[in-house]
Amino acid sequence: MAAITKIDAYVYTADVANAGTNGWVYLGIAGREFHLDSTEDDFEQGKVFTYTLGDGANVKDPAYNDPRSPQLDTDDLDRYPAYLRFEPAGSDPAWCLERVIVTVNPGSQTPHRFDNPRLVGSSDNQRIWLDQQYGKQVGLKRFDG
Repeated sequence: MAAITKIDAYVYTADVANAGTNGWVYLGIAGREFHLDSTEDDFEQGKVFTYTLGDGANVKDPAYNDPRSPQLDTDDLDRYPAYLRFEPAGSDPAWCLERVIVTVNPGSQTPHRFDNPRLVGSSDNQRIWLDQQYGKQVGLKRFDG
């Protein structure tokens, strides 16, 4: 049991035609949902970006996307599902996600890592298109070690 002070979410938009989006991306973890967005064009085709929530935040609205307010605890990591959720927006809303890795309390003695093992690799069947017609959520599995 430890306070969650920082979350890093590594998100890789696939480098395939029309993979980028202007949609909204959310991370659900420890019973809370966070908006992943920055001041960059971060969901463009082939873009890799690590979002930091909490200590050293680089997201928009960091005070509202902070695991310390209210204070989340690592005990909550197994009580609630972890996921990445997408809300399409704009004229070409679909998004092709290549990979997502979430690390809770990175740099600590006991970091907690979440991933989707089906998205490991770079083959066509190892990435996922998200949109209103395809589905909008990807589950994440704990991968400590």
